[in-house]
Amino acid sequence: MATTFASLPIIDVSSLQDQPPQELPELSQRLYHVFTTTGFAYLVNHPLSFNHDELFAMAREFFSLALEEKMQLGKTSFRPQNSNAYRGYFPTQPLEGSDNLKEGFEIGPPSTSRTSTSSHQINLSEPNVWPTRFHSRRNLEQLYTELQALASKLLSLLALSLGQPADLFDSYLVDSLSTLRLLHYPVVEPSPNSDVDSALGSSPDSISNVKLSCNPHTDSGILTLLHQDPTGGLEVRDASGNWIPAPYIPGSLVVNIGDLMAKVSGGRFVATMHRVRAPQGHSGTAGGLGRISVPFFFEPGERCLIRSVNGDGDAVVYGDHVRAKMQTWVEYQAVES
Repeated sequence: MATTFASLPIIDVSSLQDQPPQELPELSQRLYHVFTTTGFAYLVNHPLSFNHDELFAMAREFFSLALEEKMQLGKTSFRPQNSNAYRGYFPTQPLEGSDNLKEGFEIGPPSTSRTSTSSHQINLSEPNVWPTRFHSRRNLEQLYTELQALASKLLSLLALSLGQPADLFDSYLVDSLSTLRLLHYPVVEPSPNSDVDSALGSSPDSISNVKLSCNPHTDSGILTLLHQDPTGGLEVRDASGNWIPAPYIPGSLVVNIGDLMAKVSGGRFVATMHRVRAPQGHSGTAGGLGRISVPFFFEPGERCLIRSVNGDGDAVVYGDHVRAKMQTWVEYQAVES
Protein backbone atom coordinates (compact mmCIF):
# COMPACT_ATOMS: atom_id res chain seq x y z
CA MET A 1 0.00 0.00 0.00
CA ALA A 2 1.32 3.45 -0.92
CA THR A 3 2.42 5.63 1.98
CA THR A 4 3.22 9.23 2.81
CA PHE A 5 6.93 9.99 2.57
CA ALA A 6 9.31 12.95 2.52
CA SER A 7 12.05 11.50 0.32
CA LEU A 8 12.89 8.39 -1.64
CA PRO A 9 14.77 5.55 0.09
CA ILE A 10 18.33 4.71 -0.93
CA ILE A 11 19.25 1.05 -1.49
CA ASP A 12 22.82 -0.23 -1.70
CA VAL A 13 22.99 -3.00 -4.33
CA SER A 14 26.76 -3.60 -4.19
CA SER A 15 26.11 -7.21 -3.13
CA LEU A 16 24.71 -7.94 -6.60
CA GLN A 17 28.26 -7.83 -7.93
CA ASP A 18 29.40 -10.68 -5.68
CA GLN A 19 26.42 -12.94 -5.02
CA PRO A 20 23.52 -14.40 -7.00
CA PRO A 21 20.03 -13.11 -6.14
CA GLN A 22 19.14 -16.36 -4.36
CA GLU A 23 21.76 -15.56 -1.71
CA LEU A 24 20.40 -12.07 -1.01
CA PRO A 25 17.18 -12.45 1.00
CA GLU A 26 17.68 -9.18 2.89
CA LEU A 27 18.06 -7.16 -0.32
CA SER A 28 15.02 -8.94 -1.75
CA GLN A 29 12.90 -7.96 1.24
CA ARG A 30 14.23 -4.40 1.17
CA LEU A 31 13.04 -4.07 -2.44
CA TYR A 32 9.70 -5.60 -1.49
CA HIS A 33 9.22 -3.01 1.24
CA VAL A 34 10.09 -0.16 -1.13
CA PHE A 35 7.79 -1.31 -3.92
CA THR A 36 4.85 -1.87 -1.58
CA THR A 37 5.20 1.60 -0.03
CA THR A 38 6.93 4.39 -1.99
CA GLY A 39 7.17 2.52 -5.30
CA PHE A 40 10.40 4.43 -6.06
CA ALA A 41 13.97 4.29 -4.76
CA TYR A 42 17.58 5.23 -5.51
CA LEU A 43 20.01 2.41 -6.22
CA VAL A 44 23.63 3.09 -5.30
CA ASN A 45 26.82 1.07 -5.85
CA HIS A 46 25.29 -0.60 -8.88
CA PRO A 47 27.44 -2.71 -11.25
CA LEU A 48 27.48 -0.40 -14.30
CA SER A 49 30.69 0.52 -16.13
CA PHE A 50 29.90 4.15 -16.98
CA ASN A 51 29.84 7.05 -14.55
CA HIS A 52 27.39 9.92 -14.92
CA ASP A 53 29.85 12.22 -16.71
CA GLU A 54 30.49 9.56 -19.34
CA LEU A 55 26.84 8.67 -19.70
CA PHE A 56 25.57 12.22 -20.11
CA ALA A 57 28.37 12.93 -22.57
CA MET A 58 26.86 10.21 -24.77
CA ALA A 59 23.48 11.90 -24.63
CA ARG A 60 24.98 15.34 -25.28
CA GLU A 61 26.73 14.03 -28.38
CA PHE A 62 23.38 13.00 -29.82
CA PHE A 63 21.36 16.06 -28.84
CA SER A 64 24.09 18.40 -30.09
CA LEU A 65 23.52 17.12 -33.63
CA ALA A 66 21.73 19.42 -36.06
CA LEU A 67 17.96 18.92 -36.14
CA GLU A 68 18.16 17.89 -39.79
CA GLU A 69 20.56 15.08 -38.92
CA LYS A 70 18.41 13.91 -36.01
CA MET A 71 15.32 13.96 -38.21
CA GLN A 72 17.05 11.56 -40.60
CA LEU A 73 16.39 9.06 -37.78
CA GLY A 74 12.86 10.32 -37.09
CA LYS A 75 10.06 7.86 -36.44
CA THR A 76 7.70 7.53 -39.36
CA SER A 77 5.04 9.46 -37.46
CA PHE A 78 7.29 12.53 -37.84
CA ARG A 79 9.11 11.67 -41.08
CA PRO A 80 6.77 9.58 -43.25
CA GLN A 81 9.49 8.49 -45.67
CA ASN A 82 11.26 6.61 -42.87
CA SER A 83 10.36 2.99 -42.10
CA ASN A 84 11.33 2.98 -38.41
CA ALA A 85 8.34 3.43 -36.12
CA TYR A 86 9.35 1.98 -32.74
CA ARG A 87 13.01 3.00 -32.60
CA GLY A 88 14.71 6.25 -33.49
CA TYR A 89 14.18 9.96 -32.88
CA PHE A 90 11.18 12.07 -31.92
CA PRO A 91 11.29 15.88 -31.75
CA THR A 92 9.94 18.24 -29.13
CA GLN A 93 6.23 18.95 -29.56
CA PRO A 94 5.29 22.07 -27.58
CA LEU A 95 1.62 21.85 -28.53
CA GLU A 96 -1.42 22.84 -26.50
CA GLY A 97 -2.35 19.95 -24.26
CA SER A 98 0.85 18.01 -25.04
CA ASP A 99 3.15 16.78 -22.31
CA ASN A 100 5.94 16.09 -24.80
CA LEU A 101 8.14 19.10 -24.03
CA LYS A 102 11.12 16.87 -24.69
CA GLU A 103 12.96 15.25 -27.56
CA GLY A 104 14.18 11.70 -27.45
CA PHE A 105 16.16 8.94 -29.10
CA GLU A 106 15.14 5.32 -28.50
CA ILE A 107 17.37 2.27 -28.76
CA GLY A 108 16.38 -1.39 -28.63
CA PRO A 109 18.49 -4.56 -28.36
CA PRO A 110 21.98 -3.91 -29.81
CA SER A 111 21.59 -6.64 -32.40
CA THR A 112 18.61 -8.59 -33.56
CA SER A 113 18.07 -11.21 -36.22
CA ARG A 114 14.39 -11.45 -35.37
CA THR A 115 11.83 -10.71 -38.03
CA SER A 116 8.26 -9.85 -37.21
CA THR A 117 5.51 -12.07 -38.60
CA SER A 118 2.91 -9.70 -37.18
CA SER A 119 0.43 -7.92 -39.43
CA HIS A 120 0.78 -4.77 -37.34
CA GLN A 121 2.29 -1.70 -38.97
CA ILE A 122 4.71 -1.19 -36.08
CA ASN A 123 7.38 -3.88 -35.89
CA LEU A 124 8.40 -4.04 -32.22
CA SER A 125 11.53 -5.99 -33.22
CA GLU A 126 12.75 -3.47 -35.80
CA PRO A 127 16.51 -2.77 -35.82
CA ASN A 128 18.05 0.34 -34.34
CA VAL A 129 18.88 3.37 -36.45
CA TRP A 130 22.02 5.41 -35.78
CA PRO A 131 23.56 8.70 -36.87
CA THR A 132 26.62 8.50 -39.13
CA ARG A 133 29.95 9.13 -37.40
CA PHE A 134 28.38 8.72 -33.94
CA HIS A 135 31.16 7.96 -31.47
CA SER A 136 28.89 6.89 -28.60
CA ARG A 137 27.18 4.00 -30.37
CA ARG A 138 29.35 1.21 -28.94
CA ASN A 139 29.16 2.65 -25.42
CA LEU A 140 25.38 2.98 -25.60
CA GLU A 141 25.10 -0.61 -26.80
CA GLN A 142 27.25 -1.71 -23.87
CA LEU A 143 25.17 0.38 -21.46
CA TYR A 144 22.01 -1.25 -22.82
CA THR A 145 23.46 -4.73 -22.26
CA GLU A 146 24.54 -3.90 -18.70
CA LEU A 147 21.15 -2.39 -17.80
CA GLN A 148 19.37 -5.45 -19.18
CA ALA A 149 21.56 -7.66 -16.98
CA LEU A 150 20.90 -5.49 -13.93
CA ALA A 151 17.15 -5.54 -14.60
CA SER A 152 17.31 -9.34 -14.83
CA LYS A 153 18.95 -9.57 -11.39
CA LEU A 154 16.42 -7.18 -9.88
CA LEU A 155 13.56 -9.20 -11.33
CA SER A 156 14.96 -12.34 -9.69
CA LEU A 157 15.01 -10.51 -6.35
CA LEU A 158 11.44 -9.32 -6.86
CA ALA A 159 10.33 -12.86 -7.69
CA LEU A 160 11.84 -14.12 -4.44
CA SER A 161 10.20 -11.28 -2.50
CA LEU A 162 6.81 -12.43 -3.81
CA GLY A 163 7.45 -15.96 -2.57
CA GLN A 164 8.17 -17.27 -6.08
CA PRO A 165 11.18 -19.06 -7.61
CA ALA A 166 14.06 -16.79 -8.61
CA ASP A 167 13.59 -17.81 -12.26
CA LEU A 168 9.94 -16.70 -12.37
CA PHE A 169 10.71 -13.99 -14.92
CA ASP A 170 13.03 -16.01 -17.18
CA SER A 171 10.31 -16.19 -19.84
CA TYR A 172 10.18 -12.38 -19.84
CA LEU A 173 13.81 -12.29 -20.97
CA VAL A 174 13.16 -14.31 -24.14
CA ASP A 175 13.32 -11.89 -27.10
CA SER A 176 13.07 -9.00 -24.64
CA LEU A 177 12.19 -5.65 -26.25
CA SER A 178 13.67 -3.35 -23.61
CA THR A 179 14.17 0.29 -24.55
CA LEU A 180 17.04 2.63 -23.70
CA ARG A 181 15.85 6.21 -24.18
CA LEU A 182 17.92 9.40 -24.30
CA LEU A 183 15.79 12.40 -23.31
CA HIS A 184 16.42 16.13 -23.54
CA TYR A 185 14.09 18.60 -21.82
CA PRO A 186 14.81 22.07 -23.25
CA VAL A 187 14.89 25.10 -20.97
CA VAL A 188 11.59 27.00 -20.94
CA GLU A 189 10.86 30.56 -19.93
CA PRO A 190 9.07 30.81 -16.56
CA SER A 191 5.53 32.16 -16.54
CA PRO A 192 5.40 35.80 -15.35
CA ASN A 193 3.11 34.92 -12.43
CA SER A 194 4.39 31.46 -11.65
CA ASP A 195 5.45 30.55 -8.15
CA VAL A 196 7.35 27.33 -8.58
CA ASP A 197 7.81 26.63 -4.90
CA SER A 198 4.11 27.12 -4.15
CA ALA A 199 3.23 23.82 -5.82
CA LEU A 200 5.52 21.72 -3.64
CA GLY A 201 3.32 19.65 -1.40
CA SER A 202 0.24 20.51 -3.47
CA SER A 203 -2.40 18.07 -4.60
CA PRO A 204 -1.79 16.23 -7.89
CA ASP A 205 -4.29 18.46 -9.68
CA SER A 206 -2.76 21.73 -8.48
CA ILE A 207 -0.27 22.19 -11.28
CA SER A 208 -1.46 25.41 -12.90
CA ASN A 209 1.54 27.34 -11.56
CA VAL A 210 4.05 24.67 -12.52
CA LYS A 211 5.50 24.29 -15.99
CA LEU A 212 5.83 20.61 -16.78
CA SER A 213 7.87 18.82 -19.42
CA CYS A 214 6.12 15.57 -18.62
CA ASN A 215 2.63 15.37 -17.13
CA PRO A 216 1.72 13.12 -14.17
CA HIS A 217 1.74 9.47 -15.19
CA THR A 218 2.66 5.95 -14.14
CA ASP A 219 5.02 3.86 -16.24
CA SER A 220 3.06 1.28 -18.17
CA GLY A 221 5.50 -1.62 -18.19
CA ILE A 222 7.54 -3.78 -15.83
CA LEU A 223 10.62 -2.00 -14.45
CA THR A 224 12.28 1.38 -15.08
CA LEU A 225 15.90 2.30 -14.33
CA LEU A 226 16.65 6.02 -14.67
CA HIS A 227 19.81 8.12 -14.85
CA GLN A 228 19.01 11.79 -14.26
CA ASP A 229 21.36 14.78 -14.34
CA PRO A 230 21.81 17.47 -11.62
CA THR A 231 19.20 19.77 -13.18
CA GLY A 232 16.45 18.12 -11.15
CA GLY A 233 12.74 18.20 -11.86
CA LEU A 234 11.54 14.66 -11.15
CA GLU A 235 8.75 14.54 -8.56
CA VAL A 236 6.89 11.56 -7.12
CA ARG A 237 3.37 11.63 -5.68
CA ASP A 238 2.87 10.13 -2.22
CA ALA A 239 -0.31 8.63 -0.77
CA SER A 240 -1.49 12.03 0.47
CA GLY A 241 -1.24 13.52 -3.00
CA ASN A 242 1.87 15.58 -2.24
CA TRP A 243 4.56 15.95 -4.90
CA ILE A 244 7.91 14.91 -3.41
CA PRO A 245 11.12 16.02 -5.19
CA ALA A 246 13.47 13.24 -6.28
CA PRO A 247 16.69 15.23 -6.71
CA TYR A 248 19.92 14.08 -8.31
CA ILE A 249 22.16 11.86 -6.17
CA PRO A 250 25.65 11.38 -7.66
CA GLY A 251 26.27 7.84 -8.89
CA SER A 252 22.69 6.71 -8.37
CA LEU A 253 19.99 5.10 -10.47
CA VAL A 254 16.33 5.76 -9.79
CA VAL A 255 14.21 2.61 -9.94
CA ASN A 256 10.44 2.21 -10.10
CA ILE A 257 7.93 -0.31 -11.33
CA GLY A 258 5.16 0.07 -13.85
CA ASP A 259 1.54 -0.94 -14.15
CA LEU A 260 2.28 -4.44 -15.45
CA MET A 261 4.53 -5.31 -12.51
CA ALA A 262 1.85 -4.04 -10.15
CA LYS A 263 -0.47 -6.50 -11.90
CA VAL A 264 2.06 -9.34 -11.68
CA SER A 265 2.48 -8.75 -7.93
CA GLY A 266 -1.24 -9.17 -7.36
CA GLY A 267 -1.54 -5.52 -6.45
CA ARG A 268 1.10 -5.61 -3.75
CA PHE A 269 3.58 -3.44 -5.65
CA VAL A 270 2.66 0.19 -6.28
CA ALA A 271 3.07 1.90 -9.67
CA THR A 272 3.57 5.44 -8.39
CA MET A 273 2.49 8.60 -10.19
CA HIS A 274 5.36 10.93 -11.14
CA ARG A 275 5.99 14.04 -13.25
CA VAL A 276 8.86 16.22 -14.50
CA ARG A 277 9.11 19.98 -13.99
CA ALA A 278 10.41 21.89 -16.98
CA PRO A 279 13.93 23.32 -16.52
CA GLN A 280 13.52 27.10 -16.39
CA GLY A 281 15.74 30.10 -17.08
CA HIS A 282 19.12 29.78 -18.79
CA SER A 283 21.13 27.93 -16.16
CA GLY A 284 20.44 24.36 -17.23
CA THR A 285 23.18 21.79 -16.93
CA ALA A 286 24.46 19.42 -19.61
CA GLY A 287 26.32 22.12 -21.50
CA GLY A 288 23.38 24.54 -21.49
CA LEU A 289 21.05 22.02 -23.13
CA GLY A 290 18.57 21.85 -20.26
CA ARG A 291 17.70 18.63 -18.47
CA ILE A 292 19.08 15.28 -19.64
CA SER A 293 17.76 11.93 -18.46
CA VAL A 294 18.41 8.39 -19.63
CA PRO A 295 15.67 5.93 -18.67
CA PHE A 296 15.84 2.21 -19.38
CA PHE A 297 12.48 0.46 -19.65
CA PHE A 298 12.63 -3.29 -19.18
CA GLU A 299 10.20 -4.83 -21.67
CA PRO A 300 9.40 -8.53 -22.10
CA GLY A 301 9.16 -10.25 -25.44
CA GLU A 302 6.27 -9.42 -27.74
CA ARG A 303 4.55 -12.77 -27.16
CA CYS A 304 5.24 -12.90 -23.41
CA LEU A 305 2.14 -13.80 -21.40
CA ILE A 306 1.90 -11.71 -18.24
CA ARG A 307 -0.32 -12.75 -15.37
CA SER A 308 -0.65 -12.18 -11.63
CA VAL A 309 1.28 -14.49 -9.31
CA ASN A 310 -2.03 -14.85 -7.44
CA GLY A 311 -3.65 -16.40 -10.50
CA ASP A 312 -6.39 -13.77 -10.55
CA GLY A 313 -7.33 -11.37 -13.34
CA ASP A 314 -6.83 -11.77 -17.07
CA ALA A 315 -3.47 -12.58 -18.61
CA VAL A 316 -1.96 -9.91 -20.88
CA VAL A 317 0.12 -10.49 -24.02
CA TYR A 318 2.86 -7.87 -23.90
CA GLY A 319 2.75 -6.94 -27.59
CA ASP A 320 -0.99 -6.28 -27.37
CA HIS A 321 -0.47 -4.24 -24.21
CA VAL A 322 2.23 -1.96 -25.59
CA ARG A 323 0.45 -1.36 -28.89
CA ALA A 324 -2.68 -0.30 -27.02
CA LYS A 325 -0.59 2.07 -24.90
CA MET A 326 0.95 3.62 -28.02
CA GLN A 327 -2.40 5.18 -28.84
CA THR A 328 -1.97 7.45 -25.80
CA TRP A 329 1.70 8.40 -26.45
CA VAL A 330 2.15 11.52 -28.54
CA GLU A 331 5.22 10.18 -30.36
CA TYR A 332 3.13 7.34 -31.82
CA GLN A 333 -0.36 8.76 -32.25
CA ALA A 334 0.19 9.60 -35.92
CA VAL A 335 0.90 5.93 -36.66
CA GLU A 336 -1.82 3.31 -36.79
CA SER A 337 -0.54 0.19 -35.05
